[in-house]
Amino acid sequence: MSVFTVFAAFVDQLADLLDPVFAASATAAAIVLFTVLVRVALHPLTRAAFRGERARAALAPRLAELKRRHPGPKNADRLQKAVLELHAEAGTSPLAGCLPMLVQLPVFFVMYRVFSAGRLGGETNALLAEGLLGAPLGGHWADALGEGGVFGAQGLVFLGLFAAIAAVAVWTVLRARRAMAAGNGPAGLAAAAGDEPGAALMGRMLKVMPLMAFGTLVTAAIVPLAAGLYLLTTTAWTAGERAWLQRRWDRKEGSGATGTGTVEIGAK
Repeated sequence: MSVFTVFAAFVDQLADLLDPVFAASATAAAIVLFTVLVRVALHPLTRAAFRGERARAALAPRLAELKRRHPGPKNADRLQKAVLELHAEAGTSPLAGCLPMLVQLPVFFVMYRVFSAGRLGGETNALLAEGLLGAPLGGHWADALGEGGVFGAQGLVFLGLFAAIAAVAVWTVLRARRAMAAGNGPAGLAAAAGDEPGAALMGRMLKVMPLMAFGTLVTAAIVPLAAGLYLLTTTAWTAGERAWLQRRWDRKEGSGATGTGTVEIGAK
């Protein structure tokens, strides 16, 4: 039994549980629930990545000192080694923040494959017959346009999906910019520590964020509707989870400032 058939069977079981509430859209609801379960399972990784992000920002003065000690291209190897040693000493990794996203890629691939295949395990893929408000979960936006145009029954489902993804993306970008302006994000911490290159890098990343959001919309437009639902759910979860982690961190930082005056980077 392949991972695709196992996934299909699990989604089908979830749909059976949700059928009394969601009826014809039970499979779509099962995809949303499955995505939430995946993100809950990944929450420890996300929390660790968030703490590591703050820890790396706190290392900004020491990183700046290393750059001063090893200037120029001829010292690039020494600088790289020193930076890696510094991260190891602090218990952080420059790539730790990418781990939650990388873990999700196989899940997204399985979702895409299951709702793109006409047959699974030698049998007809029954999930392709399921839908959301009349739009088949295995259908694409191009199919919806052919069935009734942009404002047809299926086209409206996709427009709602795109609007929701865009709303989440805009909220995420605006929130990140407010955090940077207030000095609450990694860039603000780095700038306060005197690491101007780090702040400049974060500024460039914030400029790229709208393009990344546009890329998510493009992806949702070319993948099956089921995969688009996964994208919407996981991006909305990421936005909410990050806001919650930031608020929780700010509270700890405030209590640390009024207590001992310090906040331990690795505090859970």
